[in-house]
Amino acid sequence: MKNVIQIAGVMDRAEAAMLIDCGVTYLGFPLRLAYHKEDLPEAEAGEIIRSLPAGCAGVLITYLDKAKEINQFCHELGARHVQLHGEIAVAELKKLRKLNPDLMVFKSLVVAQDNLDDLKKTVKDLSPLVDAFITDTFDPATGARGATGKTHDWKISRMLVELSPKPVILAGGLNAENVKEAILAVRPAGVDSHTGVEGPDGRKDRGKVEQFVQEAREAFDFIEED
Repeated sequence: MKNVIQIAGVMDRAEAAMLIDCGVTYLGFPLRLAYHKEDLPEAEAGEIIRSLPAGCAGVLITYLDKAKEINQFCHELGARHVQLHGEIAVAELKKLRKLNPDLMVFKSLVVAQDNLDDLKKTVKDLSPLVDAFITDTFDPATGARGATGKTHDWKISRMLVELSPKPVILAGGLNAENVKEAILAVRPAGVDSHTGVEGPDGRKDRGKVEQFVQEAREAFDFIEED
């Protein structure tokens, strides 16, 4: 896994088609959340995920923390990628691996104030059980663990990239103006944006998405040539 460009918060089939046309490879569908309202009904999300072309992945983003429930939800949506954005016990991850060995599992690493030691422990404990990690930003004002529009200290994400034996995707306040700088600073396996590519109406803005993808690709190309 490398040079992943994920856009989360897909609102409907038309938006999904636009993102794919712009070169987005991973489409995120936040559902059954703890802090935010879902962008679309679960049934519609499943229809979009099952219709995605080869080379594009639909990622279920959820706070579910029980293996059977996660596996069942992925089955219902036809999702082969899941991003576990809340806390989950090692035992449940082991169960999930047994229930669905082919499921691609991403685990969030939510950067908050003074929690680097906890993040390092998560990487150490969960690396054998996940396919990738994704960093994000905690908002102390709302309690939200992502989709905050806020960046965090990229030096922490860089340390996690160096520590982790699994790929690390960078998220948290990324947009077309800062994604290149972020990639060069962190050197992640991929990047994710949600609110950073939205227009005033809350929908993904094609111009912002196209610029985000272009800037990300240029940064990834520079790293590969470096």
